[in-house]
Amino acid sequence: MIICPEELSARELYKLLIGTVVPRPIAWVSTISRDGVRNLAPYSFFNAVSADPPVVCFAPSRKPAGDPRKDTLRNVEETGEFVVNIVSVVLAEAMNRTAAEVGPEVDEFELAGVTAVAATRVSAPMVAEAPAKLECRLKQILPMGDRPTSGILVLGEVVCFHYAEGMVEEYRVDAGKLDAVGRMGGMSYSCTRERFDLIRP
Repeated sequence: MIICPEELSARELYKLLIGTVVPRPIAWVSTISRDGVRNLAPYSFFNAVSADPPVVCFAPSRKPAGDPRKDTLRNVEETGEFVVNIVSVVLAEAMNRTAAEVGPEVDEFELAGVTAVAATRVSAPMVAEAPAKLECRLKQILPMGDRPTSGILVLGEVVCFHYAEGMVEEYRVDAGKLDAVGRMGGMSYSCTRERFDLIRP
């Protein structure tokens, strides 16, 4: 079966991508607006792109109507800062609540029922319950297109790492203690509990 992108709708393209690129890690991105409203939203178009300097990226999509920027993107543009909170299995339900479309005046920490704590080097709050948190300063924003649901790539340099006690030894993160979840296609998620090792040749 061969599928050419130009023959598909935006929705069909999206379904193909999220069903093929799996599992995707989830960036639970916390920001704060200029007015002091806390924002928390999940993004599964997320990954690490550089180790030195440490840089991560996430990609919100444009909104199809009105202001194309999601609250997260607007806050990042205004403040130049954000935090990536890693979602563990026990936080999956809370994370899912923040995927709801709500107004910019809504505090999504309260919506999720999680605790906001101050970061060390950025103004954005962190999710206290998250097993790992990455404080980031904006490096670059790259629009991928001007269509209604085009992605907008946000690159941030990690300026501080936070981990739960006992999770890191000799700079190796214990995957079992992190217990991260991944995003699949549709409404599905995956655990990272089944793993195997391969010796690199």
